[in-house]
Parts: sequence; structure tokens; C-alpha cells
Amino acid sequence: MKRLLAALLAAASVAHAAPNPQEILAASDAVRNPDFPFGLTNTLVEYRQGKQTDTSVLAIYSKSDPNGGQFRSLVRYTAPARDANKLILYNGRDLWFFDPASKASIRLSPQQRLLGQASNGDVVTTNFARDYRATEAAEEETLDGERVKRSCYRLNLAPSTPDASYHQIEMWVEKGSARPVKARFYAESGKLLKSAYYRRYQKVFGTERPTETVIIDGLEPDWVTVLRFSDWVKRDVPEAWLQRDYLPRFKPE
Repeated sequence: MKRLLAALLAAASVAHAAPNPQEILAASDAVRNPDFPFGLTNTLVEYRQGKQTDTSVLAIYSKSDPNGGQFRSLVRYTAPARDANKLILYNGRDLWFFDPASKASIRLSPQQRLLGQASNGDVVTTNFARDYRATEAAEEETLDGERVKRSCYRLNLAPSTPDASYHQIEMWVEKGSARPVKARFYAESGKLLKSAYYRRYQKVFGTERPTETVIIDGLEPDWVTVLRFSDWVKRDVPEAWLQRDYLPRFKPE
């Protein structure tokens, strides 16, 4: 909570001074993410031309790395039944998939699709300010995911580490509240990969946070993936859960 308050104060200060793009980005991260270990349920639903085509339900356990600040997460499939208890481990640099049937762990790319337009990197908790440098904060009005006009800062993000998942990101952050409104993700070629809308804000752990992300394909706008976040709980995330060699021994609670 202290980190969130500090970030929001930093964001509010830009109303009286030249906006600092990196501070705005960090404040938006604090709105999306608690600053303590937590768990939640992520329900992914894929739509094609308005019709539901697939769904997955994931249990996610996350906490930040005390050294680098990026989040580390263990993701467990709970549905569909064919995928139950498969695991994804993201430890800040590496991403591993573990199948209990084969007892094998396979290294994955954060950009690899998990369901629809949702990539492996989209389902884990992320601090954008740790992997990207915000180089511009232009004042701009934009429509949010509910088609409501918002007064925002448009941030241009460039990778600051080799582990960043995208070559370029544009992000719109609401002035005053530091709420992330939407983002666009680009390939190195400049092609728009997808757009994301952060919406359905609800009070979670004392702060209004987005409980739904809508991801739209960059080439096929009728290909939509919705991520719904629920069952948030403050909890311990044992360090052992975040080690690759522990995956075969992990038992869901």
C-alpha cells in the first residue's frame, strides 16, 4: 500500500510540473498490481466473430522479486479437465511449462500464445516499468473499454532489458488516477500485434484495480480474448514454488 500511495502521489504531481513518463508508468503498475504476495483466478475466454470458441481457468500465485522488482508467478490450470494441474512458471527471466503426465518441463517464450490473443506473458503479473523505458508522455483523450472518453497520458515504451516481451508498446494512462486505460503492442517490424483494454475497475485490497482485460488481435478485430480476474487473496507464495526443480512436487492446496 505504501508503494501505491507513493506512486499515486508521484502521478498527481505531474499536474503541477512537466510529466515524468517513467513515474506515470510506475504509478499505473501500482494500480494493476498489489505490492505483496497474492493469489487470484484468471478466467480466459476466446471469441471469434462474437461467438465463444474456447476457455481456460488458471490459478495464479505471484510475488515480486526482492532483487529486481519484477513479479514471479506460478500458474496452474484448473480447467478444462484435459489441462488440469499443468503448470507455468515465470521467475522473472525464464518461462517454463510443466506437464504432470510427462513429468517434463519445457522452456517457453513469453510471446507464445496461450489462448486466443493472450500470450504466456499476458497471464502473469508484470511490472512494465521494470522492463520498459517510457520516453514520452503526450496528453491525449481516448475512449476506454466502456466507450467512455478519458483524459490520458499516452506513453511510448521501449524495452530497457533483453527480457522485454515486445519491441514497442503504446500505453494510455488516465491523468490524476494513474489507471491504465488501454495499450497497443507492436512487433519489431512495426506491425500492430494486439490492443488491450483494462476495464471493470473494482476495489481490490483497498484500491480500484482493473478486473478484466480485453485483448483484440491487430489484424483480425473480431478475434477477441477476455481475461477476467477474480478470487483475489493476500497469501504466502513459498519460494520453493518458484523453482523449476520443484514443479514435479507441487501439490495444489
